[in-house]
Amino acid sequence: MNRLHATMLFLFGMMILMSCDNSDNHDSPQEYAGVPLVILDTDIGSSTDDLFAMEMLYRYEEQGKCRLLGVVVDREGEQNAAFADVMNTYFGHGDVPIGLVRKGIEKPVIWIDYAHVADKQGSDGKPMFRRTVTDYSTLPDGWQLYRRLLAAQPDHSVSIVSTGFVTCLAQLLQSEGDDYSPLSGVELVRQKVKGIYMQGGVFGEAEEPDYNFAQGAAFAHEFFRLWPKDVDILFSPMETGQTVDYTPEQVIGDVSWTDVHPIKQVYMNCNCDTGQRMWDVMPTIQAVEGDGLFTLSERGTVTVTLECATIFTPSATGNCRYQIAGDDAWAAAMLEKVRSFNKIH
Repeated sequence: MNRLHATMLFLFGMMILMSCDNSDNHDSPQEYAGVPLVILDTDIGSSTDDLFAMEMLYRYEEQGKCRLLGVVVDREGEQNAAFADVMNTYFGHGDVPIGLVRKGIEKPVIWIDYAHVADKQGSDGKPMFRRTVTDYSTLPDGWQLYRRLLAAQPDHSVSIVSTGFVTCLAQLLQSEGDDYSPLSGVELVRQKVKGIYMQGGVFGEAEEPDYNFAQGAAFAHEFFRLWPKDVDILFSPMETGQTVDYTPEQVIGDVSWTDVHPIKQVYMNCNCDTGQRMWDVMPTIQAVEGDGLFTLSERGTVTVTLECATIFTPSATGNCRYQIAGDDAWAAAMLEKVRSFNKIH
């Protein structure tokens, strides 16, 4: 072999090695550095704090602070999906896809029955609110929308904001590969989800069932059994938002600039003076603005009892943390933050 041939073989070998190295680097996990990519999972149609969470996500996106990928409605019924459609369309986000739970929780508790406001008519007898979806029966199941959205995103980039039940999440985790991704639901979550921000959990000395989990215990047990242990869960217990009291008078006054507003119409047509607090906006704020506005527990693990009490066990390697309620000054500042979003027009 002459020197030229030897040199060519050496360079060819180096090209092969470099090609292999590049392939390995491409496959290794990359840290997503863009704005939060958010999927909202909501039990819209009962408590009004879900509506403020939605409104804030629209406003955050307009400010360039997040992208709202989709809305998963985890309360059965096309009327609830219709209200989500009204919200999307009213706030200029009619292109945000909606998924609807089917075979979920049968007849869960409804605290404020406001879904009918989607059909509100104006003084001219015409619908007050426009919609984007023409046939709600064609909406994908919530877990299917999850698979479609997650498969299309960068690795470790999606923040899920869960403000209701975990029906669609459990169904997602139970799912198998499909046309969107060959990965199982568990592996799809592990690959694509950065973390989940959940309104739920009761963390104290006494064991007390969590409302959102106990409404559908079988779904909750499946969720906690299957959720990947290397994907973070950030809990927002009820007590975190309990002192953030946005009164009906304040809500209506803050939207004095119009009557054609879905949240204002809910407060004008339904009894919302029911002890409603801003629970669901707390995980929403953390998902978009980060941890800085909250005091968080140490890391640990969470297990769920048969009665759906949440048991936190400290562990430096655990994937779970929870928000700790702030003082009166913190609650007042959070209320002003929520109100500022509602005053925009």
